[in-house]
Amino acid sequence: MGEWIVAIFILTGCLFCLVAAVGIIRLPDTLTRMHAATKAGTLGAGMIMAAVAVFFADAGILLRALLGLVFLYMTAPVGAHLIGRAAYRSGMQLSSRTWTDHLHDDMEKKAKRNQP
Repeated sequence: MGEWIVAIFILTGCLFCLVAAVGIIRLPDTLTRMHAATKAGTLGAGMIMAAVAVFFADAGILLRALLGLVFLYMTAPVGAHLIGRAAYRSGMQLSSRTWTDHLHDDMEKKAKRNQP
């Protein structure tokens, strides 16, 4: 029964990673590509790490897998946010399918507040 759970975790993780790879290739602009890579890639790697923890069922490996998951889930979204914000501020063009630009509005409000 444990092997089936591990297989399901690994297959699910691989599918998430595949979706992330397809998203990186197919999506139109930097921000949407990063969104796909971060969300699906993080979930995929997390599922694979969970499969490793279940398969080996050792306290040391379980602790390492949990620490890896915590590190992954804390750093990947923050890193993607910082890279996306830097790309936006450097003049990256949004896709024509982007409906709203909340960051532009927020940056304008902040600029108006900071003017003397």
